[in-house]
Order: sequence, then C-alpha cells, then structure tokens
Amino acid sequence: MNFKLFSIFILSALAISAKAQSFKIVPLGVLGGEDESNLSSYMLAPAGSNNYVCLDAGTLYTGISKAIANKVFAGTAEQVLRQKIKGYLISHSHLDHLSGLVINSPADTNKTIYAFADCLKVFETHYFTPVSWSNFGDKGEAPVLKKYHYETLEAGKETAIASTDMTVTPYPLSHSNLTSTAFLVRSGSAYVLYLGDTGPDAVEKSANLHNLWTAVAPLIKDKRLKAIMIETSFPDEQPDKSLFGHFTPRWLMSEFDNLAQLTGGAASLKGFKVVITHLKPPVASVSKIKQQLKAENKLGLNLIFPEQGKTLTL
Repeated sequence: MNFKLFSIFILSALAISAKAQSFKIVPLGVLGGEDESNLSSYMLAPAGSNNYVCLDAGTLYTGISKAIANKVFAGTAEQVLRQKIKGYLISHSHLDHLSGLVINSPADTNKTIYAFADCLKVFETHYFTPVSWSNFGDKGEAPVLKKYHYETLEAGKETAIASTDMTVTPYPLSHSNLTSTAFLVRSGSAYVLYLGDTGPDAVEKSANLHNLWTAVAPLIKDKRLKAIMIETSFPDEQPDKSLFGHFTPRWLMSEFDNLAQLTGGAASLKGFKVVITHLKPPVASVSKIKQQLKAENKLGLNLIFPEQGKTLTL
C-alpha cells in the first residue's frame, strides 16, 4: 500500500470511529457518600460537541479540576463550569447529588435545572433560600436572584436541553421514601440512560424498573441505546432491609436478567456497556462490589467503572 492510499485508509478509519462514538462522559464524581470531593456528577455531551449537561451535581469544582489535570479541558475550573456546562439534570433531592451545584452557584452562569416537581420544590424551600444560602432560583422566597430557571419535567415526555443538541425523557424510580429519576438522553438517534439512586423492584415493592426496561428495550434491540449508567451502592452482604433504595451486585444482575427477557434473551446483552455509579466507601467495600459484579456477570455485560476526571466515550 503506497503512502497516499495508506493515508486515505487511516482517515477513513478515523471517520468511521468518530461516527461510531455517539457520546462522551466526563465523570466529576463517581462515589456515593462520605467523600464530598467525589460525589455523583457526570458531564455528558454528544461526540464532537463541548455543550454538556450535568447528570446530577454532587461534586463539580474538584471533578472539573481533575479533568483539567488530565487534559480533558483547558483553562480554569471556573471557565469550564461557566462555559461548558449548559444545564443540570438532577435525579433527586439528596445532598450527594446536588451539593456541588449549590456550593458553586455564586460562580456559575444562568442555567436551567431540570427535575421532577418534588425535587425542584426542595431547591425552592430548603437549599436556595436566604436562610440556607441565597435564592439563586427563579421561584421562592425574596430576594429571588433568578440565576437558575426551574424546568419541571413530566414522566415520559421528551424535553429539549437548552443550548445543547440533546433532549431528555425522564422516568420515575423508587428510592426508598422518595422518587428518584432515570434520564433517557438523546442526541440524534443515539441514547444514553442514566439512573439516579434506586433499588430493585422486588425490594422497593415497585414496578418502576420494569416499566423503564420495557421503554428502553426496543432501543437496545436497535442498538441505539449506547449505555446504561446505574448505581451499585453496597456489596452483597448488605441485608435487604438496609438497602435504603440501593443496589447490590446480586440485585443488579437480577434486574439485568429481567431486562434481557425483554431484549431477546441473555445473548442480547453480551458486550452491552453498563457504567457502574454510586459505589459507597470505604475502599474495601468499593473493591468488594467490583469483585462481586465481575464474578456475577453471567450475561457478559461490558462493566465500566468510571474514574473521576477521565473521559468515557460511548
């Protein structure tokens, strides 16, 4: 092969590779408690775009700083916060999923917070108030600073994410005593599914996951769903009565068995990308969760354990 043909071959291969990559994810926080510098938060953008939405916002500044150190972004953490994050999808009102947004609000620019009504109400009445912080929202107690616009999501209804080429369709999840959210994000014909905190239907006495699996199964069959981002908070030794709306490896694999029944059997999920989120410290527990997930992965899922500040491509 001469040099010209070789160059054409390389450029074609790169073009095919770029086309195959639908999304990029920058994890700003990957854990589920205790370490306030590494709490649930993921920047998501279509491949080739720098207009991100944040899937939860437990940690922002530290995660952005680590991404800059890894040469994911140039400039300062404040510049990335202000210029690249275009909005926030908040799954539920627990602090480990939104504290970074609250703390960094004085340095942020005008954006939209997308969530179910009950979650937005907690922002309005508990977090963005003159007593707790300042009211950076566009509703609630005066003075109302109107930096953030509250956009109420409706279950199953697709909503455009402002200043991006993405849309989101939310689905309710059961998280012990409150409603959490699964966000189905679309760019063109490609999708990513991000789940906030939740537990198995059998323990939660719920059909929310079954309903969600039914909704996304056709996308998996058509290979349009590029990944599922889902939590596993505790090792298998955690008693069901003490899960508090979370997963163990055993229960997670049980739910993926249920999903496989809707997508054509066990073989249909072989190699499917599953990003594991919200592992709870200490380190020994995190290591055990990873070991158990790998040992119990009979479906051959492509398990991905994100690292803070290091890009994932889907």
